[in-house]
Amino acid sequence: MAFDHVPVLFNEVIDSLNIKADGTYMDGTVGGAGHSSGICERLSESGHLVAVDRDNVALKTAKERLEKFKCAKTFIHANYSDVDKIKDEAGTVDGILLDLGVSSYQLDTAERGFSYMHDAPMDMRMNEDDMFTASTVVNEYPESELFRIIKEYGEERWASRVAKFIVKARAEAKIETTGQLVEIIKAAIPASARRTGPHPAKRTFQAIRIEVNGELEHLKVAMEKLPELLTPGGRMSVITFHSLEDRIVKDAFNKRVNPCTCPPDLPVCVCGKVADVRKITRKPLIASEYELEENPRARSAKLRVIEKI
Repeated sequence: MAFDHVPVLFNEVIDSLNIKADGTYMDGTVGGAGHSSGICERLSESGHLVAVDRDNVALKTAKERLEKFKCAKTFIHANYSDVDKIKDEAGTVDGILLDLGVSSYQLDTAERGFSYMHDAPMDMRMNEDDMFTASTVVNEYPESELFRIIKEYGEERWASRVAKFIVKARAEAKIETTGQLVEIIKAAIPASARRTGPHPAKRTFQAIRIEVNGELEHLKVAMEKLPELLTPGGRMSVITFHSLEDRIVKDAFNKRVNPCTCPPDLPVCVCGKVADVRKITRKPLIASEYELEENPRARSAKLRVIEKI
């Protein structure tokens, strides 16, 4: 299957980066190079794209699709949280983009095991070199841990029942496929609750995917360290797709904009911490109705942007 992924908030992202023709820009989740193509279109031969992804298929596809552009390109097989590695290979940058979450390609490639719409092995790895898969989570985690991640990462109301049903099912036979897991989740969630809202397995699959790939931990590290790579006037644009990601990004940006740690009753700041960024977006940008008609997966996307002072 081709690595097809419709880039969400494309125009908003390209505009937000305030691209200079001879600048250096990092796409930390290059995927199918949708956003990166837009960046490269604005770069001259003196410009530089730094393309990062933990998925080897994504990097291979990006190299092929970006070959036609004349700007310099550096491709790095890493997580966007591997800031030291990125800095060693690319140095400082004039802009950073993170398009978080799972790509359309990963969802639609059945054998990757991300989707509750396809029956496939329990995988869900974004980096296929990793050893840890969804099978370990589903078949080996104690019930208490299953409950925690489904409740915390999936924000699933029925987390306790889902965890209990998974443990009961695997006691009889190992849960081998996503299709089996979907049926277990459906059995755990009362019929009345399944009649409305998203697919009953959506939240649990999200939770397991986040756990397998350590997504929130990587995001926290990246949000703390990546702004250090920005040159003055450089911008960082981040697209989130669920409340857990968005909360981390929002809090990290707020902390940099308001870094003072003095007690609120002090009349003046004595800690000496000053902001090194400013917000470009006071509220997150969201997809237009036109974009939602073309790409329903953009419905939950939120774009937040800061600029290095």
